[in-house]
Amino acid sequence: MCGIVGYLGDKQAYPILLRGLKRLEYRGYDSAGIAVLNGDGIEIFKKQGKVVQMETLISDESPKAKLGIGHTRWATHGVPNDVNSHPHYSQSKRIAIIHNGIIENYTSIKEGLLKRGYTFHSDTDTEVLVNLIEDVLINEKVDLAEAVRIALNQVVGAYAIAVIEEGNYDQIVVAKKGSPLVIGLGENEYYIASDATPFIEYTKQVVYLDEEEVAVLSLKNGLEIRTIANQLKTAYVQELALELESIEKGGYDHFMLKEINEQPKSIYDTLRGRLLVDKGTISIGSFVEYEQKFLNADRIIIVACGTSWHAGLVAEYLIEDLARIPVEVEYASEFRYRNPIITERDIVIAVSQSGETADTLSAIQLAKSKGATIFGICNVVGSSIAREAHVGTYTHAGPEIGVASTKAFTAQVTVFTLIALGLARKKGTISEQLFRKLIVELDSMPDKVAQTLKVDAQSKYIASIYKDVPNCLFLGRGINFPVALEGALKLKEISYIHAEGYPAAEMKHGPIALIDEDMPTVVVAIKTEQYEKVVSNIQEIKAREGKIIAIVNEGDSVVSKIADHVIEIPEVDERLSPLLTTIPLQLISYHIAVMRGCHVDQPRNLAKSVTVE
Repeated sequence: MCGIVGYLGDKQAYPILLRGLKRLEYRGYDSAGIAVLNGDGIEIFKKQGKVVQMETLISDESPKAKLGIGHTRWATHGVPNDVNSHPHYSQSKRIAIIHNGIIENYTSIKEGLLKRGYTFHSDTDTEVLVNLIEDVLINEKVDLAEAVRIALNQVVGAYAIAVIEEGNYDQIVVAKKGSPLVIGLGENEYYIASDATPFIEYTKQVVYLDEEEVAVLSLKNGLEIRTIANQLKTAYVQELALELESIEKGGYDHFMLKEINEQPKSIYDTLRGRLLVDKGTISIGSFVEYEQKFLNADRIIIVACGTSWHAGLVAEYLIEDLARIPVEVEYASEFRYRNPIITERDIVIAVSQSGETADTLSAIQLAKSKGATIFGICNVVGSSIAREAHVGTYTHAGPEIGVASTKAFTAQVTVFTLIALGLARKKGTISEQLFRKLIVELDSMPDKVAQTLKVDAQSKYIASIYKDVPNCLFLGRGINFPVALEGALKLKEISYIHAEGYPAAEMKHGPIALIDEDMPTVVVAIKTEQYEKVVSNIQEIKAREGKIIAIVNEGDSVVSKIADHVIEIPEVDERLSPLLTTIPLQLISYHIAVMRGCHVDQPRNLAKSVTVE
């Protein structure tokens, strides 16, 4: 949600800001803008719509400045329009700000500022914040950094901000709470962004701000970090492993298609160094220190949102089946508000691709306060959840730019499979024969996913038939019920077709009323103990003239005679099957969205990283 970019140095800022904003488009947004500081003061260019539309405001001769900030806005307070777009001036235009997050007490702050003579042009909480900073600056007679720090002590909510001041050509002030912000360190220059993608071709030296920290970027005085309580902090510099080519399309029409096709590699990278088939072991380095807590846990609580929640549901089947530890899977957005019962003997696993999901962060902060052990699973090194958790592991899926998560889902499922097998081995709840069988099969999954990706042309053909349907039903049983949920989510979020996922056996308890000749049903019907029951469910749909798209194992001779369309995938143990069954569903959704003319990588109203509640 929202994207922040900034530059201070010897280069021209505008091209860097523009390129950075385009790199941040994947986060989802409805308007864009930049502010540059030059001899004419602070100039702001902003417009509702895409970055390319904002560019039309700039003359052929781009603004000359060596300091600037830029923003892509996902509307929270105030409708998407030019006025509500960022950056925002303070009343005197002495200060400009960009802001990601929500100021929850902006109404009371605004009332106080109105009484002191301030006027407002937008409906945003951000304009309130920049005027509060100016008010402190004037009345407390302090410098910009101190004004920001004092103002933030009056703020309730989440923020990542960057602030510049007229005449102050040597300084950008940034701060963070609940929204990501990373500082890039170059040769006599600084970069800022919501994540590192806008500046990876310039520097790989970064500092991730922690909660409630204010940083002053100065070419003369260097980088200084303080807490909003005015405690001086030492900057911890890290080196990025990110490569430029990993955030480019590489010849694909869309990032989503690229990321679907990267899954053999992302699963391989997630397994690498952890699955040691030749030694017959599983080793997750960060897991060892807390292994006994997992083994002695009364239960495991998985908190997540969206696709990550579906990965958590798969994990529930895996961990309970193999390791015999009770598992609960919670929507992070609901978890903290229902006064959950949490004890010191609970393990809470937080799952998030970005590692910045606001609801998930809030959930684990609550769980920590109750004494639970927090294990984080995320994809972004240095992210907030990675730092907030007691321990955790990265999925190593590589950057995922498409808003609809694909390779992150299978990477999360891969990590959960490793955890379930590792715990089962330690607890003695799995036979040695089954353990070795499963780790050999797991080791083969990158190749089997590559084989499954060959159904692309068939998926595209099926998509061409059903691209105009208004509704679609997805069914699965057992560990593939979460796959049905994930398939429905993919279709609805990128093609805007209404879709629902259901356990196949629940169809008779409601959804069957929707079945007719215009309603396609996608059924995961691979060989499992429930195979015959799934066949019966398919027969019930066919009896009502419903159309069936079935995902089956190679050589299936039963469902293939009933279904209207069959997609075959390699045979694999049921416990590992979600890594394969999800692939055709991703491809079908992708092709339908393309055929409908939808913006596949940036679906309407959605953001890649949901950093506000």
